[in-house]
Parts: sequence; C-alpha cells; structure tokens
Amino acid sequence: MGTVNGLPAHILLVHAVVVLLPLSALLLVLTTVWPAARARLAGPNALLSLVVVALVPVTTSAGEWLEHRVPGSALLHDHTELGDTAIFYAIPLAVLAVLVWWRQREATGAGAGNRAYLAPGSAAVTRVLVALAIIVAGAGMYGMYRIGDSGARAAWTGNFSTTSRPEGPHD
Repeated sequence: MGTVNGLPAHILLVHAVVVLLPLSALLLVLTTVWPAARARLAGPNALLSLVVVALVPVTTSAGEWLEHRVPGSALLHDHTELGDTAIFYAIPLAVLAVLVWWRQREATGAGAGNRAYLAPGSAAVTRVLVALAIIVAGAGMYGMYRIGDSGARAAWTGNFSTTSRPEGPHD
C-alpha cells in the first residue's frame, strides 16, 4: 500500500496500531482481573486484538514502501528494525484475548456443547492468565512506545527548529 489521499499510508495506519494495540493490552488486563469487565468486554477485545494483528503487517508493509522513498539514516534503520517486531507483541495479545473470551463463554455455558476446556472456575488458571496478561500487555505497550519513539526520531530529528519563527502577517 502506497498512498492514501496523497499521503504515505504508513503515517496514517501507524496511528491506528499505536492506539489500538495499547488499548487492546489495557482491555486484556482489565478483562482478566475484573469479572464484570470480562463479561462485557472480552468479546469486543478479542475482535479488536485480531484487527490489530491484521493491521500490523499492512502497516509494516506500508512502512517498507515508505522506507524506499525517503532518505536513509541510522534512525530510519533502527525504526524499521523495531517496526518488524510489532507482530510479536500483537499475536500474544490476540491469543490471550481470545482465550479470555472463550473462557468467559465457557463460564456462562455458551461454549461449544457446554464443555469446558479452559477451566473457567479454576482460580489457579485465572491467576496464570492474569500474570500472562500483565506481562504480555506490559511488553506490548513498551514495544509500541519504543517503535513509535524511534519513528518520531527518524521523522523529526533535524527537521525542526527549537526556536519559533518570527510572526508574520499570516500567523
């Protein structure tokens, strides 16, 4: 994917990933620790996290397209290397979100044939899911911060002035 309305698609798509992946991470933690939130938000978060998994390769592909159309630099190289790791944050979030959703379905009797595969009543399984959710969500949010920070540095380092320009008649 190259451009959207004359702008590089990457700079538009990246905003979706940078917002939706951390949102999915926060919802994952919320749905693992709070049963009322799990009942209402586990399904929507499972869908959201799967959308993020689909968006990441589209965004990185658009980034690779853009990479070949801007001047190269060490900052750009760092960003592209980090950007390639985004999928490794998105997939574990999605897997856990789907597991939390499926477990909630089993707890309410809505699972396939009312068989419970994920021990919806087990406190031990819940504690393991909470721990995994916190670790995976924290890693995903930190990873998105690193990727976004490296992209901002690649785009903006040396491209602005720390002093404002004199005000003119059109300001």
